[in-house]
Amino acid sequence: MCGRITSTFEFSDIRVRWNLDRDLPLYKPRFNIAPEQISPTIPVIVRQRGGNECRLLHWGLIPSWAADPSTGNRMINARAETLTELPSFKPLVDRRRCIIPADGFYEWRKEGRRKVPIWVHLKNRKPFGLAGLWDVWRKPDGKRVESFTIITTEPNELVRPVHNRMPVILQLEDEEQWLDASRTPFVKAKLLLKPYPDELMDAHDVSPIVNTTGRSVSNLFQMMRCLVPGSCRCCDEDFY
Repeated sequence: MCGRITSTFEFSDIRVRWNLDRDLPLYKPRFNIAPEQISPTIPVIVRQRGGNECRLLHWGLIPSWAADPSTGNRMINARAETLTELPSFKPLVDRRRCIIPADGFYEWRKEGRRKVPIWVHLKNRKPFGLAGLWDVWRKPDGKRVESFTIITTEPNELVRPVHNRMPVILQLEDEEQWLDASRTPFVKAKLLLKPYPDELMDAHDVSPIVNTTGRSVSNLFQMMRCLVPGSCRCCDEDFY
């Protein structure tokens, strides 16, 4: 499962990376992103009219046929192995594939009775693309609600000790094939849905403040130096 990500980069970083023509004025770096259904706030890259476009979408896929948006609460992730077996995802694998820009995700390591949050990222700290699917649901008044799910796969050796799943991080050279569903059918694209090489990744303990959904502080990365929760000022919520 992948239920918390980070996107701490500036929009200019991903604009160049994914060859985007337009800015996204509402985008802002975030250090603690969780699924929500209040408003679309998460940048997602989709392929439209032959080019890449970045939109703000809801995290938690609401199928076009859903009776109400609460369905999305159960669809924040999609298992790579069963995408073509489920009616929520099967129509999308050859039509609405997307990439979610991120630069890390959180997992929790068990230590006795407590869970220690860790931030998993690339060693070079650069943004990467998570494989996803997206769809459009319409409210009773006809307004569009665009939402997405993050695809997961089996973990690599770095993630395996803390979780039995990890998000699919696409190799840079594979991103075009994933986005261009018109040229790369899913029967071929599904081969891209594999664990990212663990030798290119790293993980760090972070402050337990990230356990609180919605706490997106600007100095989160200062907290990564705190390997023993409670041992320094960064674990004191008054610090924020």
